[in-house]
Amino acid sequence: MAYDDILAARTRALLSGLEGFDEKKMFGGVGYLLNGNMACGVHKEHLIVRVDPERYEEALADPHANVFDLTGRPMKGWISVVPEGVETDPDLGIWVQRGVEFAQTLPPK
Repeated sequence: MAYDDILAARTRALLSGLEGFDEKKMFGGVGYLLNGNMACGVHKEHLIVRVDPERYEEALADPHANVFDLTGRPMKGWISVVPEGVETDPDLGIWVQRGVEFAQTLPPK
């Protein structure tokens, strides 16, 4: 399993109607972009969320959130959410919205 197809489908359903939405295979998973900027994605069984770097520590305080690190150098502003943190649609929606809100602050690519 490269990534959780069900989580990817649930996430896609929340984003697909947004203006500028795009989906790309990346980092062994799938990424969801708005106007060319990554908002969130799925890597293995985790939701990956891009958050405002100024709110990074706040996001990490959630018991389901971890640092996202593929290379040994954690990327500030990127959160990995364990499956238990996105079991329900409302919980998934909260995390996806965080990614959307930050992506929408960035200039289009």
